[in-house]
Amino acid sequence: MTDVPPPPPPANYGGGGGTPLPPLPNPLVSYWKKVVLENYANFTGRARRAQFWWFFLASFIIGIVFNILIAVSGIFWVLYVIYALALLIPNLAVGVRRLHDTDKSGWWLLIGLIPLIGIIVLIVFFATDGLPGPNKYGASEKYA
Repeated sequence: MTDVPPPPPPANYGGGGGTPLPPLPNPLVSYWKKVVLENYANFTGRARRAQFWWFFLASFIIGIVFNILIAVSGIFWVLYVIYALALLIPNLAVGVRRLHDTDKSGWWLLIGLIPLIGIIVLIVFFATDGLPGPNKYGASEKYA
């Protein structure tokens, strides 16, 4: 017997024996730009988990930076309010498209209005893997 290690598992495959997905140069910036610039008010179709969570992380980091700037000088709250209002529609749109990926209606976002329980349910929905193959909201990018 030889001590040859097994080959590494294939990385970045779209599933279902498909071709490899091209790696993003910087997923944090790439997904943020994809949500905000390319799909600003697109409430149709599907959004993969990666797209949703990378966008969420980028928005969270930007929010932390704004809070630090506001602590330094209170004038930055104006920029923060403008930023928050500008990203209200993309936040709703990516949430709806993420729910579509799990074959749920976008109206499920309203469950977030229920204190504590609604947010937990939404986090579970957002963290759930999308359905492979097409559903009533379109084809999956991941399982194409």
